[in-house]
Amino acid sequence: MHDHVHHRSGNGALRPLLIAFLLTLGFSFVEVVGGWLSGSLALLSDAGHMLTDAFALALGAVAAVLAKKPADWDLSFGWGRAEVLAAVINGLLMLLIVAAISFAAIDRLRNPQPVQGGIVMLIAFVGLLVNILAAWALYRGERTLNIRGALLHVMGDLLGSVAALISGAVIYLSGWLPIDPLLSLLICLLILISCVRLLRDAVDVLMERVPRELSLPVVGETLARVSGVRSVHDLHIWRLDSSTVSLSAHIVVDDLSAWPAVLARLRATLIKRFGIEHITLQPEPIEQVEPVIIDRVSAP
Repeated sequence: MHDHVHHRSGNGALRPLLIAFLLTLGFSFVEVVGGWLSGSLALLSDAGHMLTDAFALALGAVAAVLAKKPADWDLSFGWGRAEVLAAVINGLLMLLIVAAISFAAIDRLRNPQPVQGGIVMLIAFVGLLVNILAAWALYRGERTLNIRGALLHVMGDLLGSVAALISGAVIYLSGWLPIDPLLSLLICLLILISCVRLLRDAVDVLMERVPRELSLPVVGETLARVSGVRSVHDLHIWRLDSSTVSLSAHIVVDDLSAWPAVLARLRATLIKRFGIEHITLQPEPIEQVEPVIIDRVSAP
């Protein structure tokens, strides 16, 4: 069994997700009451947004619990990718929210609605404080894709509170209603950029892409230059989850009896130069390898 799952922090991801969930869920009810008292459709819509985000944070918390489960006979690599799946679902949810807010903002530009700026400012200010607390809790947690997905939702809420605060002030002071939908569209654009990056990174893990900070040819050539190594082939580098990079390769050597020393040098090189610790290397004597692959690195 692989033992990488045992290196996870017990509460590194779960605790901040639970804190953010409780803060977001609690304040969504405050917005419902505030929207009902003020007659503000904007606040009621944002309450629905925050309820959706609370669901996303709950999903992230469940995934964090699953990710701590040890490997078993069916999932020999463990449950680490549960957090990656949660990041994908949260990213897709965020795309739907961005689309909904964008359509609502365009409709509001065409058909301006009266907004009680004072009440909106007050509730937006409280919401800003709540979202800062939630974002701070998540930012201090583990830097997994799951946490990034949850943080994306909270930052969307935080920016929404800033927009509501600014638009409430502008409407209160000048009565200019278009400021609300215009700021909403700007924030949607910022969230969209972060969302696309999150989905790209999550899909990279699911597709077992070579991590973007590494180059497969460079790693292969570095291994081939290690003393005792003749060539490298069937080299694969991928992410098991948000934090674990794995590597496997076939190593052609002149002398199998020297393999323990060669293996130690290869492991030291991978750890020191590239930070790769989850390593599987298979030695092959030079007599069993066709001459065509000698002295070069071959991709899969």
